[in-house]
Amino acid sequence: MEKKIYLDNAATTKTRPEVVEAMLPYFTELYGNPSSIYEFSAQVKRGIDEARAKVAKVIGAESSEIFFTGGGTEADNWALKAVAEVYASKGNHIITSKIEHHAILHTCEYLEKNGVEVTYIDVDENGIIKLDQLERAIRPTTILISVMFANNEIGTIQPIKEIGAIAKKHDILFHTDAVQAFGQVPIDVNEMNIDMLSASAHKLNGPKGIGCLYIRKGIKLRSFIHGGGQERKRRAGTENVPGIIGFGKAAEIALETMEERARKEIRLRDLLMKRILDEIPFVRVNGDKVRRLPNNVNVSFQFIEGESLLIMLDMNNICASSGSACTSGSLDPSHVLLAIGLPHEIAHGSLRLTVGHENTEEEINFTVDRIKEIVEKLRRMSPLYEDFMKKKQ
Repeated sequence: MEKKIYLDNAATTKTRPEVVEAMLPYFTELYGNPSSIYEFSAQVKRGIDEARAKVAKVIGAESSEIFFTGGGTEADNWALKAVAEVYASKGNHIITSKIEHHAILHTCEYLEKNGVEVTYIDVDENGIIKLDQLERAIRPTTILISVMFANNEIGTIQPIKEIGAIAKKHDILFHTDAVQAFGQVPIDVNEMNIDMLSASAHKLNGPKGIGCLYIRKGIKLRSFIHGGGQERKRRAGTENVPGIIGFGKAAEIALETMEERARKEIRLRDLLMKRILDEIPFVRVNGDKVRRLPNNVNVSFQFIEGESLLIMLDMNNICASSGSACTSGSLDPSHVLLAIGLPHEIAHGSLRLTVGHENTEEEINFTVDRIKEIVEKLRRMSPLYEDFMKKKQ
């Protein structure tokens, strides 16, 4: 197949044409600064307000609870650092999980250097957080629980409603990094007792460089970026107007198409998993097979290096990854795969494939055919595989 097959939608997605079309006027026609007082700029501000309402609707929030950021990483940083500062008089303890995105883990490391105590909760072999351990970890000084909605590497969806209930019972704030889940699966911040939520537009066919932090009404967080009075004095800096408009349009489309997209992506995802498991020996699926994002497949092949597999897939015009796009240059095995109990040698042979609404069954079958060929070729070159097969015989 000569055309590119893109199966890395967890890293980023193609911006929808409708989203680009919605953004374009805000570059060339409606280019006013929304903070100015004349009518020309008021039109721009109305566009931002409409986009804010569309983003809020995806998670059942009020428009006034949505604050635009430069992306999911900024939103995560804001939530954790601001809570640590504002609630310091109440306590200095944060609970999170061992499989969080590095936007959370590295922020926690920073906070630990500044007097905050962090507990990292274990997950089971499918990547599900251990709720009993979470509740036991709560102290009188605990001010925040931050657990991602769905894992960016293995696709496992956490029991968010149960975590929210635990946080509420103990009067602790609950934040979730929902970057992978926003617009992909149903979310209701009120039903799930979510106090803060991070999202990013480029994971749902929107533009890069724009995200949001949902902050439940009544929670007082300091500004993360200081300067002007934008975002109701919570996030200074002239708004990324085209990005906000694009985020709003992408959120609107994501909500409208969620069920249809999920059905298609689940069908393609399951075809991918079934063929790989049925046709390639010594392979395992990582993550929960049921509580899983509709588009995520993460598999580990024994006796091969994932990096070699990725390079050879790229030579066949297939885009995939071995884990988080934010750590793709690292030679260390995924912290997520190690946390679910995989030994280093198997974690190194992992592949993440994430489908999108434009992928086809033909592309999936072509990809599996190439994976079979490449894995077989790499194993023929592996002395470990050769020794294993000799012993087996």
